[in-house]
Amino acid sequence: MDPASQDINLNSPNKGLVADNSDSLSDVPVEGAVGNAANPLPPGLTEEEAEELRTELTKVEEEINTLRQVLSAKERHATELKRKLGLSPLNELKQNLTKSWQDVQTSNAYLRTTEKLGEWNERVSSLVLYKKTQETLSQAGQKTSAALTTVGTVISKRLGDMRNSATFKSFEDKVGNLKVGL
Repeated sequence: MDPASQDINLNSPNKGLVADNSDSLSDVPVEGAVGNAANPLPPGLTEEEAEELRTELTKVEEEINTLRQVLSAKERHATELKRKLGLSPLNELKQNLTKSWQDVQTSNAYLRTTEKLGEWNERVSSLVLYKKTQETLSQAGQKTSAALTTVGTVISKRLGDMRNSATFKSFEDKVGNLKVGL
C-alpha cells in the first residue's frame, strides 16, 4: 500500500484506507435487488416508488461498503496496537481459555457436580472396605519406601567401594591424562 495514498488522520474512520476505491465491494450484487429485468415490479408499486427504493438501496449498499472498509481499517489498527503491546494470538487464546474455565467453574452444572462428587467421596471413604484398602496400600508404600532406601544405601556403598578400588583409580588416572592431553 502506497503511504501517500492513505488517510493518515488518526481520528479518521478511514485511517489506513487507500484513497481510490478500486478494492471496494460495491460490485457485489445484492440478492432481491429491485430494478433488474428478471424482477418485475411488485403489484401496487409505481415506477416512481421503485426508483426511490432503488436509490435508497444504492445508498444503503454504499453505507454498508463504507462500514466494511471502516471495520477493516479498525481491525488492522487493533492488530497493529496488539502487536505493539506484545499481545499475540496465543496470549489471547490463553486468556480466553482461562476466562472460559472460570466461567465453567462458576456454572451451576459444575457446582452441582462438584457437590455430588464430594458427597460420593465422603460415602466411599467411610466404607470399611475402603479403609482396609487404604491401610493396606499405606503399609505397602511404607515397606516399598524402606526397601528402596535400603537398595539405595547398598548401591551407594558398592559404588564407594568400587571407586576406591585399584582398577577404578587406574581408569580414572587414564581418563584424567586423556583430558589433560586434549
